[in-house]
Amino acid sequence: MESESTSRQRTRAGNAFEVLWVFLQMGCTCFGGPIAHLGYFRREFVERRRWLDDSTYTDLIALCQFLPGPASSQVGFSIGLLRAGWWGGLAAWLGFTLPSAVLLTGYASLARLLDNMPGKGLVHGLKLVAVAVVAQAIWDMARRLCPDRARAAIALAALALLSVLNSAYAQLIVIGGGALLGIVVRRLSSASPACAAPVASSASADAHAFALPRAASGIALVLFCVLLAGLPALEALLPATWTIRIFDVFYRSGALVFGGGHVVLPLLQQATVASGWISANDFLAGYGAAQAVPGPLFTFASYLGWMMSPSSAHWLGALCATVGIFLPGLLLVIAVLPHWQALRTRPSVAALLAGANAAVVGLLASAFYAPVWTSAILSAADFAVAVVSLLLLTRWNVRPLLVVLLCAGAGIVETFVR
Repeated sequence: MESESTSRQRTRAGNAFEVLWVFLQMGCTCFGGPIAHLGYFRREFVERRRWLDDSTYTDLIALCQFLPGPASSQVGFSIGLLRAGWWGGLAAWLGFTLPSAVLLTGYASLARLLDNMPGKGLVHGLKLVAVAVVAQAIWDMARRLCPDRARAAIALAALALLSVLNSAYAQLIVIGGGALLGIVVRRLSSASPACAAPVASSASADAHAFALPRAASGIALVLFCVLLAGLPALEALLPATWTIRIFDVFYRSGALVFGGGHVVLPLLQQATVASGWISANDFLAGYGAAQAVPGPLFTFASYLGWMMSPSSAHWLGALCATVGIFLPGLLLVIAVLPHWQALRTRPSVAALLAGANAAVVGLLASAFYAPVWTSAILSAADFAVAVVSLLLLTRWNVRPLLVVLLCAGAGIVETFVR
């Protein structure tokens, strides 16, 4: 007779395969960025499948907005974790990430063949997509994360500081400074509830308590810190090991991304373009291509990892970059999940996050000028295409894939007209 533990293990395994299949379908169909992904998740897992209730789902969103990393992937990982344990979390991440990672590595493998006139036009069109998408992201984030004068001032201060800082740690300095200013503003202002708005959740006070072993939480936090501090030291000891360097670059970027997928742009630009690993043209072309595929925007790392690695090991480079950029966010979810109910009620935590998120708006605005604008807008026609694309995204709610096709066609036509 089958034991109860064996039966439970088989149920867990069956649930994990179910999670993999459902998230694989979503990874092939979820267009539109992290906000759209969260809407798809709610319809699928709260309304249709009823894997979790609305208050639990809202709390998961609040948690993943509080942490650095790709919010939609973190929410998906958490849903898989709650549904089918550790294998379920891995299955959710793998299913949601794999389609876009494969598509972008495929594009990277063909990028060197696009050196003819139509290919150059296509690449230029993808850079115009990046202009429209980043402009939309800045506008949406500014309205949501800088609703008052104090946080708008933090964003402007971050932008001004980035214009004079040339350090490799400029982004870290700006985010850390914004977090400290958020706490200062809260103490000086009598309107502290406003500072807590970004992390406030509509969940009820008796929201679901996330059941996760405290030991797992501690191990995840220690591993996160060890990798963050230890990878640069390991790279210094083994300078010829390019896989460690790629993993370190993307792990560090993934650990510092507050505010959503688009904020990874300036961090990766500093780590890859400024260091000479990849050209600005290739970088922006890949970022534009990332808008055309479903799934998380962080799979842009798959494209970059392919382009940065030796020709004999492109797939290994793509794998190192992809795992590296997602891993810190997933480790932090595991680390914080058991403690989230207590953390989210602390005003100081809310104020710190409010300041960091406001600084992120300035960070993204700085990246919008260079390299996005300076590399893509080369003529009045480029400006017109970018403005039309922005209006299509913001006023007519046209799907990003259609805007990508429009810009790609415009880029090809413009190349022949010149």
